[in-house]
Amino acid sequence: MTDTQQGLRSRTFEWSDPAQTAARLGRSSGLEMLRAMRDGELPAPPILHLVGGTGIEVEEGKVTVLMPAAEFHYNPLGTVHGGVIATLLDTAAGCTVHSTLPAGFGYTSLDLMTRFIKPVTVESGLMRCEGGIISRGRRTAVAEAHLYDERGKLLAHATSNCLIFELPQL
Repeated sequence: MTDTQQGLRSRTFEWSDPAQTAARLGRSSGLEMLRAMRDGELPAPPILHLVGGTGIEVEEGKVTVLMPAAEFHYNPLGTVHGGVIATLLDTAAGCTVHSTLPAGFGYTSLDLMTRFIKPVTVESGLMRCEGGIISRGRRTAVAEAHLYDERGKLLAHATSNCLIFELPQL
């Protein structure tokens, strides 16, 4: 056994075909879709399985994503990789915008401005990433997200501009 194989760990995960959720896009409001995911009626997106997300809380204009900080999120410095943190922030902000959309409309993120406040490690425990709306117009929305550790300490925050558009009728 080589030095790099000592302490080797393994992780597997499963996900549902994302086409199931995509097929419902536009047929119900964003809030209805997110509630269906929360309640297990629609599968969560594969990205949540990849990063180890454990749940979402949903109301119109506010979405919270839950995820325990895990060792498999680590970068070479021994902290959770900034890309994982940005993924949580982007998810909470984007889903918050989605929660305000009527049937027939979608969104896409135009940007994500992120600030990392404190290092995130497994000691951070169950993280809560809370998204909220700053401004919502007909074609754009600005959302924010704040990431907290299980003790309520702010770890990171972000703002996101999203483009809102009408979905093509299929």
